[in-house]
Amino acid sequence: MDHAIIETSAYARAGLLGNPTDGYFGKTISIIVRNFGARILLYPSPELHIEAQEQDVNIFRNIYHLVDSVKLTGYYGGSRLIKATIKRFGEYCETNHIKLSNKNFTIRYHSSIPRQVGLAGSSAIVTATMRALMKYYEVEIPIEILPSIILSAEAEELGINAGLQDRVAQVYEGCVFMDFNKNIIQKKGHGVYERLDPSLLPNLYLAYKTDLSKVSGAVFNNIKARFEKGDEEVIKTIGEIANLAEEGKVAIQERNYNKLNELINHNFDLRCKIMNISQSNMDLVYAARKCGASAKFTGSGGSIIGIYENDEVLNKLVIELKKINARVVKPYIV
Repeated sequence: MDHAIIETSAYARAGLLGNPTDGYFGKTISIIVRNFGARILLYPSPELHIEAQEQDVNIFRNIYHLVDSVKLTGYYGGSRLIKATIKRFGEYCETNHIKLSNKNFTIRYHSSIPRQVGLAGSSAIVTATMRALMKYYEVEIPIEILPSIILSAEAEELGINAGLQDRVAQVYEGCVFMDFNKNIIQKKGHGVYERLDPSLLPNLYLAYKTDLSKVSGAVFNNIKARFEKGDEEVIKTIGEIANLAEEGKVAIQERNYNKLNELINHNFDLRCKIMNISQSNMDLVYAARKCGASAKFTGSGGSIIGIYENDEVLNKLVIELKKINARVVKPYIV
């Protein structure tokens, strides 16, 4: 084990139903999108070394290069994510009296997940890092607890505003139904996660904006504050969106694709009732619906997912969405 190069991956995820209720003790269904992933390479070395990738280096060709770089990957690249993950892994082992062998490593990452479009790029880096550390030190962490540790590396260490959904999907893979029931989470430290058979899913497409700097994740939403204040409209709508995931689980199991199609559209329409959606995101959803497909966000905006009936509709999607700088892919789940 000591001389081997360890290679681990974690993939992009797309919320199929129920998001954004995972941050509000709701229910969601998510799929893994293997078209895009984060890869970690880890190998023994004298010191512990986190290799900087292009987005971690503070050298720019000019001011415009810096501006583009910050818009795309934020002020920090991926190495802070790796640092936070290593810290949390170490603390988990300490708390659980797991003695780690005295050996160091060099770690490097690569990610092909489009940034800033709601496909869970940062949590994929954390998940893949955690997998590499577990392998290297031969530590088993129970699968239902792992997403919570991954989330804590981002939310508590780095102050990244995030929910459990992405991490659960990335740890369990395939297609997962998640129930974030408040009582269960408070009692057990995790929700109820159930794998659904991906072969039961209909034809799905995914589309994301390629002119990333124009995607506004920064549209102001005070939804969390309203939820915590007990705002009736927000609480009612969040409850309705969570129920769509429950209905969607049954629709998938019964292969009731017409029903699933309706639920996907309804999910987005309910979201619009309580959240501000930027024009560029609205255009994405409406362009897809005009082609005869259903459409909703995969995450917080910038990319959409839905059902298409046949290749004719898929071709239409490719052509129409290209006009608004969006790329269409068929998500590869298994």
